[in-house]
Amino acid sequence: MNMELKKRIIRCLVWSVGLYAAETWTLTKTDRDRIEAFELSLWRKMERISWIDKVSNVNVLKRVDEQRQMLESNRQRKLRWLGHILRHDSFLGVIMEGRMLGNTPRGAPRIQMIDDMINHKDYVGCKRAGIYGYNMR
Repeated sequence: MNMELKKRIIRCLVWSVGLYAAETWTLTKTDRDRIEAFELSLWRKMERISWIDKVSNVNVLKRVDEQRQMLESNRQRKLRWLGHILRHDSFLGVIMEGRMLGNTPRGAPRIQMIDDMINHKDYVGCKRAGIYGYNMR
């Protein structure tokens, strides 16, 4: 089978299952590492590269002529979903922006889903990118 066809099948069938509802995930550093490891394991399986062969991740990506894309795909999905939520005046939008009334809970603040998007850009830019569909790079 052609390599381009294999890559298209992996992106279409495996990524869609692997990133199902990913726009609602709260990603930690460990989760990001696992997603990147999953992506590289897919390319290794496609090329039938065993871990015994001691091939580095950079060489695997060169062989398949790819870049790491799963996290970027996840970020784009989050932006589209955020834009969809914030365009409408709904309770979920209030929750997403953390504007709930009442007392704040005790203890350290929890990691919010929106935090990893804010790490890439300020919140206003993130909100504009989500609402208006701008590409954030």
